[in-house]
Amino acid sequence: MNSVKLITSLSTAVVPVVLALLVVACSKPTPVEEPIRAVKVITVGLESIQAAPEFAGEVRAQVESRLGFRVGGKITRRQVELGQHVKAGQVLAQLDPQDYKLAADAARAQLSAAASNRDLAAADFKRFKELKDQNFISAAELERRDTTLKAAQSQFEQAQSQLSGQGNQLAYATLAADVAGVVTSVDAEPGQVVAAGTPVVRVAQDGPRDAVFSVPEDKVAAIKVGSAVTVKVWSSTTTINGLVREVAASADPVTRTFAVKVSLPVKEAPALGTTVSVLPQALSRGAVPVLKLPTSALRQEGNSTAVWMLDGASMTVKLVPVQVATADGNDVVVIGGLQPGMQVVVAGVHVLQPGQKVTVYKPNQPLAPVLPARAAINSVAIATPAANVPANAAVAK
Repeated sequence: MNSVKLITSLSTAVVPVVLALLVVACSKPTPVEEPIRAVKVITVGLESIQAAPEFAGEVRAQVESRLGFRVGGKITRRQVELGQHVKAGQVLAQLDPQDYKLAADAARAQLSAAASNRDLAAADFKRFKELKDQNFISAAELERRDTTLKAAQSQFEQAQSQLSGQGNQLAYATLAADVAGVVTSVDAEPGQVVAAGTPVVRVAQDGPRDAVFSVPEDKVAAIKVGSAVTVKVWSSTTTINGLVREVAASADPVTRTFAVKVSLPVKEAPALGTTVSVLPQALSRGAVPVLKLPTSALRQEGNSTAVWMLDGASMTVKLVPVQVATADGNDVVVIGGLQPGMQVVVAGVHVLQPGQKVTVYKPNQPLAPVLPARAAINSVAIATPAANVPANAAVAK
């Protein structure tokens, strides 16, 4: 009887517990609230573009001549090397002159023969003129002698001209520098047979220098002759101000770019061949106000770019599509989607959701400076007061 009562009492106590567990198991779990994230924001405003188009260029002479022989032949000597400075009249190279010497000798012999014929014709004319004065010959005979003398004189003058021409040909076998300058290229070597006019050496004349660079087709229209240009030397911090001297009228057939020449001051011009960085002032956009954002604020949504804009009233964020025009250093230039005064999230953009509540991140304030701990003074040497010493303490002797 007692066993039945015990079972009944246990059943009465267990049933409510089981029912409570079933209710808890069937109920939905309480949703976990999304934490309020701290984000960094900036206020969008108009700024100037700091970066400007920059081109690589090279320093060259304003006048650079490709020198070659005025006659053809075999090169026997070349007296200059690449990079060598030459003076006006200095011999650069020489052809084999043997053929031109022979031609000059032949012309000299023809001149001698023409001189003999002229002298003979002059003597005949003088003798026949005396006979005409004595009426021993007719006037027609004297005219024939005069014509013969004139022909002989013309042949003599022709032989003189041929000799002068052959002398020039012989002189042309020696290539000399017209002006002082620097040899920038050697295009022929001794032993090579060249035709008349074939470039042998290239000489950059001393004097004014140019910074030559190339610009693409979409920017050449903005560069005008006389516009200011800033030239920076890559190997140093030197900055030179120059002016555009020439803009090519047609594009290069290979690169499809236009060559631009900038005149540099003679005293400040770097050495020939120096690599420089050219910044045309005509392409500078520093005076144009634009909206700029850090690249960390951008979020790629499919084929479009967007940013998180902060609603200050509700402290929530929403995704706003933007149009990016170009880069300016570590920032991007935005041309659509934003207005000055808007607040844009620049850090934490990858963990946000539309409508999510956020708080503006504030960096921790630096703590007050802590004074260094003062060193303990006589911490060991100071004796314990007598009042604190136990009565039965032993005194060391």
